[in-house]
Amino acid sequence: MNRQNISRENYQIYVWFRKAAELGDAYAQFNLGLMYKKGEGIERDYGCAFKWLRQAALQGLAFAQNHLGALYYNGRGVEKSDPEAAYWFRHAADQGDASAQQNLGQMYRKGRGVEQDHEMALAWFYRAAEQSIASAQNLLAECYLNGHGATVNYPLAMAWFRKAAVQGEPQAQLNLGLMYKRGLGVEPSDAQALCWFRQAAAQGEPAAQRHLGVAYAEALGVRADALRAVAWLQRAGDQGDKDAQFHLGVILSGRQGVEQDEGRALGWYLRAAEQGHMLAQYNLGSMYANGRGVGRDEQRALEWYRRAADQGAANAQFNLGVVYANGYGVPRDDGVAAQWYMLAAEQGDASAQNNLGVMYANGQGVPRDDALAVRWYGQAAEQGHALAQYNLGGMYDSGRGVPRDTVRSYMWMLLAAEGGDETASASKSIVARSLSPAEIGSALDLTRQWQVRHAGSAPAAPRAG
Repeated sequence: MNRQNISRENYQIYVWFRKAAELGDAYAQFNLGLMYKKGEGIERDYGCAFKWLRQAALQGLAFAQNHLGALYYNGRGVEKSDPEAAYWFRHAADQGDASAQQNLGQMYRKGRGVEQDHEMALAWFYRAAEQSIASAQNLLAECYLNGHGATVNYPLAMAWFRKAAVQGEPQAQLNLGLMYKRGLGVEPSDAQALCWFRQAAAQGEPAAQRHLGVAYAEALGVRADALRAVAWLQRAGDQGDKDAQFHLGVILSGRQGVEQDEGRALGWYLRAAEQGHMLAQYNLGSMYANGRGVGRDEQRALEWYRRAADQGAANAQFNLGVVYANGYGVPRDDGVAAQWYMLAAEQGDASAQNNLGVMYANGQGVPRDDALAVRWYGQAAEQGHALAQYNLGGMYDSGRGVPRDTVRSYMWMLLAAEGGDETASASKSIVARSLSPAEIGSALDLTRQWQVRHAGSAPAAPRAG
């Protein structure tokens, strides 16, 4: 059958439905409305779709009521109205229309057109799920997973995700993979997670494509394959998945087995950063600050660091402190530097804690306060920050902010020297001259005790300030 014959046949169907619809046949009105809504055989016209679907809906036809609700929900052919959408969804749902039951559940879940009620949402999702609607089964499983409308129940979530997944529902396949990946209600299994991610990814689900790409990049349930990682991540990234775009930037920066391409990395970081991805914004700032993949640009570095910092990225807050403390691309401002260091320090950033200690010790940007200097040096020193350990040792040696204690000063100098601080290596010998053999023994005991308490903890890497 050629296209001309198909067009003639569609027009004949349209004429038949039109005649029957004008005589009041509800099914003909519904089918005619559907033709206008989908643009099948005739030019799409939401206004005409609304007219005929409404006539069929008023005659009690559930299919028409559900489609009419969708027109109100999306504002197509009629002014958008959530209460009207909920009204028609309910009429259809009460007649057992599974699609309308799911739609009404969504209205209750989101609080659109009705008061938000997670229990009612779950009840309607359940009715649709019992009719084997895969998307409703996935939504019902999400309710049990997140405790919306019922207590958290991982086995029930798994059961409903699986029912939807075997029907080919990509979102359920993704969710089932995440259950296996995170060990929620089941033994963690990267291999099982990969199986479900692969099925969802093949259907174009971007988050599944991203998880599949990460699995190939990090050898999670599969042998590492950087090229496949890039291929899957790029599919997700091209669909706008910002996490995939970020991971592509990381891989193309030369960190995971593919040829380094800083220019392409910059492009992917930029796409993710513009969508608000905090770590991409930080990495983009670093690339502009250091001239990697792009010409060095202090203003753009500042812009991206600030965006990441405003979202709470401690490393970006620290870098902003460094920028203002040294006047990189901005007028030097110790007060602003101290503010950024404080934000990062309060999140546990050891380098920021050390630099904030320096500012309190010297009265830079903040009033001089030796006790606060000791406090911040101490927090960084406990994280193994070698420079902070040296600075804290100096405070104990001079009795600033703490009672003078040369034994404890020597202890911190020893730890700093072992952490690679060259100044501490020289200074510890000077401190040791004022100590007796017994005092040196006590300092060594304190050092060993500290090391035992912190065994297995990676020392905080000092960063330039």
